Amino acid sequence: MQAKKKDFSEWYNEILESAELSDKRYPVKGMNIWLPYGLKAMNLIDAATRRYNEEFGIDEVSFPVLITRNQLEVEFEHLKGFEGQLYWVTRAGKDQLDVELALRPTSEAAIYPMFSLWIRNHADLPKKVFQICSVYRYETKHTRSFLRMREFRFYEAHTAHVNYEDAEKQIRDYMGIWKKLNEIFLIPNVINRRPDWDKFPGAQYSLAVDSIMPDGRTLQVATMHQYGENFSRTYDIKYSDENGEQRYVSQTTYGMSERLLGGMIGIHGDDKGLIFPPEIAPIQVIIVPIPSEKADISGFSARINERLKAAGIRSSVDTRDNYTPGWKYNYWEMKGVPVRIEVGEREVNEGRITVIIRSSKGRKTFTLAELETAIHHSISEHGRKLFENSEAVIRENVKEATTVEEMKQPFTFFAYWCGRRECSDEIERVAEKSCLGVSVSHPGKGKCIVCGADGERSMFSRTY
Repeated sequence: MQAKKKDFSEWYNEILESAELSDKRYPVKGMNIWLPYGLKAMNLIDAATRRYNEEFGIDEVSFPVLITRNQLEVEFEHLKGFEGQLYWVTRAGKDQLDVELALRPTSEAAIYPMFSLWIRNHADLPKKVFQICSVYRYETKHTRSFLRMREFRFYEAHTAHVNYEDAEKQIRDYMGIWKKLNEIFLIPNVINRRPDWDKFPGAQYSLAVDSIMPDGRTLQVATMHQYGENFSRTYDIKYSDENGEQRYVSQTTYGMSERLLGGMIGIHGDDKGLIFPPEIAPIQVIIVPIPSEKADISGFSARINERLKAAGIRSSVDTRDNYTPGWKYNYWEMKGVPVRIEVGEREVNEGRITVIIRSSKGRKTFTLAELETAIHHSISEHGRKLFENSEAVIRENVKEATTVEEMKQPFTFFAYWCGRRECSDEIERVAEKSCLGVSVSHPGKGKCIVCGADGERSMFSRTY
């Protein structure tokens, strides 16, 4: 396997293939097959997303994949942001369609005409919905599994509110959802307010969660958009207030995609393979029997597995007899399983278990009576170690710059910026770093690194 730090791109591609997460050999470029192990991990991400959306009062819906041209063209600025990436359906069999249909690139144009029917008075607000679905964009850049695809798994929340202030509270709720989710994902990140020229089409402003990758680049893994009344005026989404007056709603959205999985792979993995955060691991504990004719290894392993499953732990026994235990150790390390239990003659005779934590060195032994407590503790220890590692990624790969020349180095940089496009363009020209915007999670004020005017702490990076 390629060394991660030597060639991150090759390492990443090799990991995806070796760990059997997806298969890119499907004949439509940029549309890969989810394999069982990868799909289980993604389903666990979706389950956490659903859990916290429910906690914050956002209800799940499911909209059709097709959107009419008329629906899209209602909001021209929004369409303009996607027009080069749309997939069009123009025929049904041999018949030309009367109305051209597009595969959704996102769902504003599908959901908002329905909002205009569902919302009638202030009692209908706030309206908060989300869906997890596939979206389609004709990506012209180099495609890469989970990071840049033409069909990808997408979570999108859409909300409508009585006024801008209430919509701003929703943005803060999104930040709360992200904070809870990242206690699971353990992704090192910075939240930035995108420059006006890079905000979502139709938004008043856009916040992006930018993950810091080990090669010094950034990966956008989530976005939050404040629309104000931009879409409600276009799609005629109005309500009657308490005085009977008609008012336009204010709206927000929150989006995440399978990039979350790509980010976790890139951040947590090492030269041995994947390292899954505990709550995302399809298998949390793998039990590897070491064959012996002098002890009931299989029966002992099966009893351990039954107890772990009863304790709510995703465990499995590797019963394959055509591979050596050593091969299995390497295999499950490559698959990123947080905890391994080794069961041999000694363990059976002494009523003990030998435990190896994927993110730590060394072995630990526990009595069988300690099984559930020891494994829960080991899984938690694995999570703490990944959190420490993710904090280290930020320290090692995000630097403070006082001159534009410094920013030529292969890191992501914080620098003070005045907000002017000209200064951002100069940084990109000299250092080949794009402006990700003013930092929301790491704020500060100072003099612009280019022109010396008053500025705010901002992030600059090469991106995926």
